[in-house]
Amino acid sequence: MLYVVTGPPAAGKSSWITARARATDIVIDLDRIALALAGPGAPSWQHDETLLKVAHRARFAAIDEAVKHRDTVDVYLIHTMPSPKALARYQRLDAEVVAVDPGQDIVMQRVRDMRDPAMTAVATRWYRQHARRKLGRSAGRQASRTW
Repeated sequence: MLYVVTGPPAAGKSSWITARARATDIVIDLDRIALALAGPGAPSWQHDETLLKVAHRARFAAIDEAVKHRDTVDVYLIHTMPSPKALARYQRLDAEVVAVDPGQDIVMQRVRDMRDPAMTAVATRWYRQHARRKLGRSAGRQASRTW
């Protein structure tokens, strides 16, 4: 099964996956990919532009390969704001789209406390986009990491 996990920055997408995925499942998370490709001591969320380009290419390759194996393992893909084209592809792949959203107030506080200030704009854009179209089923409010 392919699970596409959406939600604003700092919503708890990784925590949602951690609570469900098994060690044999595949988790495709741009932050984890970038961190794996970065040098020692790199920050967890603030990635250099060049590193992000390389990480995106690795992510696309991982998606293309992982979806071939979704009948034998679960694939969890974090995609914060999938485009209509991406959503159509996920629909063709019979993906379950899950929106993780603990609420805008909580997300904005987490972004202020833990993330790059630029993520405020990303979170605001996610809420605007999400209000226009519901992306899959909602995971509802849930506990996330210890912030």
